[in-house]
Amino acid sequence: MDQGLRSHAEATEVFCERDPDMASAIRRIMQNVFDIFLPIPEVIKVLPRLKARGHGLYYLSNIQHEIRDYLLEENDFFELFDGGVFSCDVRIIKPSLEIYHRLLGEYHLIPEECIFFDDIMVNVEAASSVGIKGVLFTGIESAKPYFGM
Repeated sequence: MDQGLRSHAEATEVFCERDPDMASAIRRIMQNVFDIFLPIPEVIKVLPRLKARGHGLYYLSNIQHEIRDYLLEENDFFELFDGGVFSCDVRIIKPSLEIYHRLLGEYHLIPEECIFFDDIMVNVEAASSVGIKGVLFTGIESAKPYFGM
């Protein structure tokens, strides 16, 4: 799904076929999965301040089409971003180095001038391997030193 190769509905059916005894629970979970994609309020509060300081803001997210559409529709903070890459649009997922190169190339970013936050260490390591400062995000406190706040 995150690679954009299957729709949410198609993936639901594949999961149900793999485990028919759990089909009802799988369908319920897949219907409610959108509810777990909640922005972190402390991070959202910091975005306007970073933008006001002249920092470029970009997203790099492994996500499926339907959740991407839902998030863009439900969250106005995306207007603060200068751009970004959703995995479903480019059919590449983190930690593939190609997705980091795609972001850098598309927006003419210099890796050494970028900081990448992610809550999954392998993604942080991948960013670091292409020259981006990778930081494991464990909460707003882990990011504050890099925000200059």
